[in-house]
Amino acid sequence: MPAPHAVDEAFLALPLHALADAALARARALGADHADFRLERIRSASWRLRDARTSGTSDTTDLGYAVRVVHGGAWGFASGVDLTMDAAARVASQAVAMAKLSAKVIAAAGAAEGTPGGNGGRVELAAEPAHPDRTWVSSYEINPFDVADADKSGLLAQWSARLLAAKGVTHADASLLTVQENKFYADSAGTSTTQQRVRLHPQLTAVAVDPASGDFDSMRTLAPPAGRGWEYLTGDHWDWDGELARIPEHLAEKMRAPSVEPGAYDVVVDPSNLWLTIHESIGHATELDRALGYEAAYAGTSFATFDQLGKLAYGSALMNVTGDRTAEHGLATIGYDDEGVAAQSWDLIKDGTLVGYQLDRRMAKLTGFPRSNGCAYADSPGHVPVQRMANVSLQPAADGPSTEELISGVERGIYVVGDRSWSIDMQRYNFQFTQQRAYTIRNGRLCGQVRDVAYQGITPEFWGSMEAVGGPGTYVLGGAFNCGKAQPGQVAAVSHGCPSALFRNVNILNTAEESGRS
Repeated sequence: MPAPHAVDEAFLALPLHALADAALARARALGADHADFRLERIRSASWRLRDARTSGTSDTTDLGYAVRVVHGGAWGFASGVDLTMDAAARVASQAVAMAKLSAKVIAAAGAAEGTPGGNGGRVELAAEPAHPDRTWVSSYEINPFDVADADKSGLLAQWSARLLAAKGVTHADASLLTVQENKFYADSAGTSTTQQRVRLHPQLTAVAVDPASGDFDSMRTLAPPAGRGWEYLTGDHWDWDGELARIPEHLAEKMRAPSVEPGAYDVVVDPSNLWLTIHESIGHATELDRALGYEAAYAGTSFATFDQLGKLAYGSALMNVTGDRTAEHGLATIGYDDEGVAAQSWDLIKDGTLVGYQLDRRMAKLTGFPRSNGCAYADSPGHVPVQRMANVSLQPAADGPSTEELISGVERGIYVVGDRSWSIDMQRYNFQFTQQRAYTIRNGRLCGQVRDVAYQGITPEFWGSMEAVGGPGTYVLGGAFNCGKAQPGQVAAVSHGCPSALFRNVNILNTAEESGRS
């Protein structure tokens, strides 16, 4: 493991503590029961290439701060960009004024009794020990922002040229997204934390076009986004050479492949596909604000309602799912969340039963949990923290089979690899997913690709059909940069680890027939 990096000196040179002191002192003087201050600098850069030529680049920095208070049982929030003590104090005053206005609106509306916790809508926060003067930096070797832009675009161009030189590849797209996120947090209870996270997402896609028929298809790299640095593209963390060599072969086979015959199949799902099913059918469904009906934007509410905690049979007894803010290289991995809560790992589903939720401090207090598990996050200094997803992961079986062994136990089935499109209802209950590649399985052996495959399911029935879970050697940490939530909308990066897994008697659709293309 590399030696830990230090927080960026330019960020540390900002008047972090002085601004926080000014804001928190004003909030306390105005009677706030709780106040927190968060200053962020988020640098995001991207490169996009089309057929080995640059088609777009960006490099932006978002710098500012926010003050959030609880006053009179209501939230108040305000943000600013003027890095002076007087300005920070004014922002705190604005936050308190907003809380006072919110309290009047709540009182006028007659906040309904009988809400979970029975507090009539008052904001109360679960307790959290103070964490004074803490520093945390994510695990990486080479900060991508220390690498010359020409080296980044040059490597993408080189890889694109390799794809374009392969037989059957008509076009090649390449992209790289990089983020360095710095946060300073302080609150009226005595916590102060300084953090730095680095993450990146490289991606290449080969496109094939048949000039005679006009048919076309694409094949994308399976390398997931990761909480790593530039070493992810140049070291031995991913087999880029092997994947770039195989993509044209996979794509050519897919162009020739027959369309799938719909029906019931046993399905072996590769981690490169299963991570997204976990995200949509478990990750969002176990966000407690959704389960309580407090949140419905972007991804709806949840069938896994609070009254089912400890009772709901979410899946088979082989199903063990954790929420984790500590996983090395996870996209949602932190030291402390945006409410000053220390990162934790906990059970969401144990032996197939729903046993936990993802919490922030308000949701924890509202429902009787003694402590938040650290799931508050804001994607910019101008946004209020909301409950966001941890790294939600399906655990492998300690002595579980390899992917090849899972396949060998299937007489008639489908093996799916890579994510593509998805659809799920607003309670995270009915869904269907497609993939980059799908293979038929006959008598325990792969027998070539088929096209137009989607697997369909109902969340507890699908996870209940999971008959075998792969071992640690099949486990991969997948994920995405673009999980959306809230109004105004916010975006968060999140990882989902999982092994390969075998599901019995899954409904397979032919997407060409479903869309009227036969």
